[in-house]
Amino acid sequence: MTAPRVAYLPDSFHEVNGVAHTSRNFVAYAQRHGLPFLCVRAGTRVQTFEQTEQLGTLELRRSRVSIRMEKDLDFDPLFWRHANGIERELARFRPDLIHITGPSELGIFGAYFAWRQGVPLAASWHTNVHEYAARRLDWLTRHLAARSAATLAQSVEDGALWATSRFYSLARVLFAPNQELCTMLERTTGRPCHLMQRGVDTAQFSPQHRTRADDNHTLVLGYVGRLSVEKNVSLLAKIARELLALGIMDFRFLIVGHGSEEAALRASLTRADFAGVLRGATLAQAYANMDLLVFPSHTDTFGNVVLEALSSGVPAVVTPSGGPKYIVREGETGFIAPDAGFASVIATLARDRDRLTQMRAAARAYALTCSWDAVFTRVYEGYRDALPPQFGTEPALAAGA
Repeated sequence: MTAPRVAYLPDSFHEVNGVAHTSRNFVAYAQRHGLPFLCVRAGTRVQTFEQTEQLGTLELRRSRVSIRMEKDLDFDPLFWRHANGIERELARFRPDLIHITGPSELGIFGAYFAWRQGVPLAASWHTNVHEYAARRLDWLTRHLAARSAATLAQSVEDGALWATSRFYSLARVLFAPNQELCTMLERTTGRPCHLMQRGVDTAQFSPQHRTRADDNHTLVLGYVGRLSVEKNVSLLAKIARELLALGIMDFRFLIVGHGSEEAALRASLTRADFAGVLRGATLAQAYANMDLLVFPSHTDTFGNVVLEALSSGVPAVVTPSGGPKYIVREGETGFIAPDAGFASVIATLARDRDRLTQMRAAARAYALTCSWDAVFTRVYEGYRDALPPQFGTEPALAAGA
């Protein structure tokens, strides 16, 4: 049996988000195991192609007319100028399967060339774009009556889900970061769906990077991620007010990230340090110096930052919506609470530091059971739903390792 030749066209690679983080680790996995792998991605450099043993990377520059979707993520309507270059490299690589991560410029190219070259298409769902679309109507819905606002938001969400599901139904096999999403995708597309969860580098994210003095008893509440409306970051200021009302005075927020809601958050959250976007050792140190991660998002499909926090020995408080609830073990490595319950569970740990210490140890122990190799080995096993029988799964990976 031989490992399939996989061409991977991700929405993001160099940016700071879950898709990019997963994509970088996917490339590293293929390189580690000597698997035939081509990554076609957008970047800031001029067009480059690099080949290292079995791994090829084609990086394509976006144009100046790119549309800003986030502070570090663009959509280029002129990306079609790269069509010949992508087709040429795909023809040279001869993929057995093309894998995309969403309806971006690269995702559209991947779906098109899979059809054109008669190659099976795999697609992984990383972002709840339908929920994002509804929440980003806040500028309009907040001026409407509650019932009208809810009806409009639901209509937009349903329409976005229908359109996105039609795109994903082009693939023969799908992947998603939690079982809830897999069930939804199988229902809306009629395609088989497998888990593509995320792993963590437990050496990079470790309690050993903690630099706070032992006698510093201020409760440090951390948040890591985009400061945007779909992340529900306005809840952080409400939590601060509720903690004060509950008599919890010795706390401070550490906010890592940037986004459109930063100015509003700076104005309303006075007990906070805003670190901006951090990477590498400084990010690992920031995590380790937290006592508790406060992650109020209802739209995250997985929650990389939650797993990174657990690996750093930091329990997390998350909502009952989305993927983070599948990472946190209630009462053991954190809490799953509605928006109105965040302050209460935080106050519980602020008053019981021994329990917080126990939860820090449990969070680290759980993270040690997660690895990127296990995640991507399962992805290759899932490819068999799209590939001919001659391609193996575990035996192929063993041969390539």
